[in-house]
Amino acid sequence: MSTDLPESPAAPTAAAAQQPRNPLHGVTLEAMVTALAEHYGWEGLAQHIAIRCFAVDPSVSSSLKFLRKTPWAREKVESLYLFMLREQKRGR
Repeated sequence: MSTDLPESPAAPTAAAAQQPRNPLHGVTLEAMVTALAEHYGWEGLAQHIAIRCFAVDPSVSSSLKFLRKTPWAREKVESLYLFMLREQKRGR
C-alpha cells in the first residue's frame, strides 16, 4: 500500500520565501549605480555620498570596482537607492 502524499500546489521558491517584499532583491549593484547617476547626476551623487569614485572622473565601472570591495560604501548606495525609490513613488 502506498502512502504518497499529494504534491503541494505551486510551492514558493526558496529565494522568494527568504526575500518577501525586499525591493533590493534581484537588483544588481550596476543597476543601482546607473539609476542613481541618472536620477541625481554624478555631482549630486557625490554630494549625497562623499566618496572619491563619484567625485573624481566618475564612471559606472570605477564605482563598481570600489563598491564591491567596500561594504560600508555599498550600504550607503543601497540606502540612497531605496530613498530614491521612495521619492519616485511619492511622485517627487
